[in-house]
Amino acid sequence: MRTKIVATVGPASCDREKLAQLADAGVSVFRLNFSHGDPDFFREVVSNIREIEKECGRPLTIMQDLPGPKIRIGILPEGRIELHRGDKLTLGRERREKEDLPFIPFDHPRILSALVPGDTLVLADGGLRFCIEEKVEDERFIMVAQEGGAISSRKGLALPGKSLALPAITDQDREKLALGMELGVDAVAISFVQTVEDVHQIKALLHSYGRDDIPVVAKLERQNAAVENLDAIVAATDIVMVARGDLGVECPMPELPALQKHIIHTCNRAGKPVIVATQMLLSMVNTPVPTRAEVTDVANAVLDGADCVMLSDETAAGNYPIEAVRYMRKITDEAENYMLATRKLEPPRDEGDTSRFLAYTACLLAKTEDACAIVAHSVTGGAARMLAECRPSQTIYALTSNSMVEHALNFVWGVQPYCIPVNDSSISHLRRVQNFIATSNKFPMGKDVVITAGEYAPGEMRRRTNLVKIYHK
Repeated sequence: MRTKIVATVGPASCDREKLAQLADAGVSVFRLNFSHGDPDFFREVVSNIREIEKECGRPLTIMQDLPGPKIRIGILPEGRIELHRGDKLTLGRERREKEDLPFIPFDHPRILSALVPGDTLVLADGGLRFCIEEKVEDERFIMVAQEGGAISSRKGLALPGKSLALPAITDQDREKLALGMELGVDAVAISFVQTVEDVHQIKALLHSYGRDDIPVVAKLERQNAAVENLDAIVAATDIVMVARGDLGVECPMPELPALQKHIIHTCNRAGKPVIVATQMLLSMVNTPVPTRAEVTDVANAVLDGADCVMLSDETAAGNYPIEAVRYMRKITDEAENYMLATRKLEPPRDEGDTSRFLAYTACLLAKTEDACAIVAHSVTGGAARMLAECRPSQTIYALTSNSMVEHALNFVWGVQPYCIPVNDSSISHLRRVQNFIATSNKFPMGKDVVITAGEYAPGEMRRRTNLVKIYHK
């Protein structure tokens, strides 16, 4: 279970039995999409996950996914409009008594004021494109269909390539976040991130709850965020999600694979976990096996350096949620085997980065000595993340006394986190790790284990990783 699997909970997977089966199949992170569901639904799901977590003996992370400023059209009185290429429609706030053209209600003043002839609008997750032909009056436009298809009520709308000053955190998000804090979620994902200020805003809200320890997942769904502001966003956030649904609408579709690789590479260089999401095994909503293209897509995400791969409709609303997770686990296992057989262990770019060089040294030592595992004492999780950057073939066991760190490390490739109680603060980190190895059945007798830990150095007020050792069991 090196590559972590994120599964979205929905009608197809919300009962206790299904959640337990998903965990058993290999899910490490459960995504709760707060765009759908009421408080009672989330309370029951969270309660069930926490009970299953205790039973299975490993951390199960709960990620709250806030809706964000999703832009949608209004309610169509007809319910559905069938279109052909070249058909004209009217877009505006209010329908007139007599409309010459089919009318699309849209009540978003910021966007209406920003539209100009020549702009492209995309509806239905990229299924339909329209070109603004004419502005007939304030907040009223004629647009032309670029493809045939059907429009239904409340479909999402996007404006590829157009930067809009929309807040990433809405009033609705604040209400949903309050519920998430009440439920005790382990991570918070924010949608439609555009600038680093969006990340700072959600972190300030978490601080107001006294929850600075909750990691923030920045979902990259806007092209400007994924390209122009990427480095700053990656530096500010804790985890990144390549949300290919809306991102694939925002940018030209042929550019999406290269953009995904660029985002993953940037996150890998910065040591930030990265999730690849959307339509990874979409055919498994209705069929028990994926397509060959989907299998290749998941494998390539792993080979590119993704820490996590995510299932959405496959587990939330599909007919084969458990089978989808099992298939994803098989695919990631095979991709990892290939990667570990072909990838060379590379030293850090900056050899003056002591912490990263120690992590590299530990992985090099584990490889040279054919160690069975690497065990790190990681107070904040940083040491475990640096080890994971090296992508060693050995499992990384991360010991921490902080339950929030334990759950956050479920997003990191190759790391199996364990929360161990600190009954005696005088016991050194090294001794704590050695006790764990000596009493655990995870490490065979007669095998070497590489240890990283932090000991107090003269003049230092805190422990940091400054020790690498071989432990022979």
